Amino acid sequence: MSLAASTPASEISPTLKLLTCNLQVGIHTSAYHHYFTRSWQHLLPHPKRSSRLDIVASTLSAYDIVGLQEVDGGSFRSNHVNQVEYLANRSAFDFHFQQLNRNLGRVAQHSNGLLSRLAPNRVDEHRLPGMRGRGAIHARYGEGPDALHVFVAHLALSQRGRLRQLDYLGEIIQPLHHVVVMGDLNCTPEQLLAHPRFCRALDLNPLKPQLSYPAWQPRRALDHILLSSSLKAEQPRVLEAMFSDHLPIAVDIHLPGACRRSIGLSAQRGADS
Repeated sequence: MSLAASTPASEISPTLKLLTCNLQVGIHTSAYHHYFTRSWQHLLPHPKRSSRLDIVASTLSAYDIVGLQEVDGGSFRSNHVNQVEYLANRSAFDFHFQQLNRNLGRVAQHSNGLLSRLAPNRVDEHRLPGMRGRGAIHARYGEGPDALHVFVAHLALSQRGRLRQLDYLGEIIQPLHHVVVMGDLNCTPEQLLAHPRFCRALDLNPLKPQLSYPAWQPRRALDHILLSSSLKAEQPRVLEAMFSDHLPIAVDIHLPGACRRSIGLSAQRGADS
């Protein structure tokens, strides 16, 4: 998929605002007992879900690239609303992509999502190894060795499953230069650093861990925005809760000149073609 023509080279900013958010399908979770008392909302619609999405959209509108996890692709439980498309429209994003990871037909469409103001040159989706239902989106901005690669991932709960998935992602990332990996990785920074194959592949630029789970009393850093060492960043930050049991994580990154030129040249070729 190539929509580079919609992004003029002159509009490529040297700084990109990134956000990752596990939406939990728009279920309002603010205590452990809600996992039981509100579990029915994973299968049935809720009258306030649309208004919650509108509040979420007002926050997302301040960012350039957003990675979403646990969004619904348009089933009975979401009142047949594709939440990725809805948030993109309400937040005025030019580009959006939905990855359907677990298809339960009319009942539920478990998905990841990407919202972007820059149009990627290419978007690939990966089915991660392990139990069915985990995936990653890979968006490439620009062409050649200085392209920017953004991955949105939602990893397994089990340690064994995560290790296989990090191995898989590491193989894809290893030959790339400018890389962002963001999402609900379901592991702490210590667990990530204990996986040398993945860390060597990404050549991590360590960011201060941000406690993101549970949203009402955060004690664990499970949501991450990981950067290759070629990308410089401001201090990452945790946003206020947006109904989900995870807190959103945001960071501003600075694109190297060569990376920005790669994106701009690619956009210009698309506009001239």
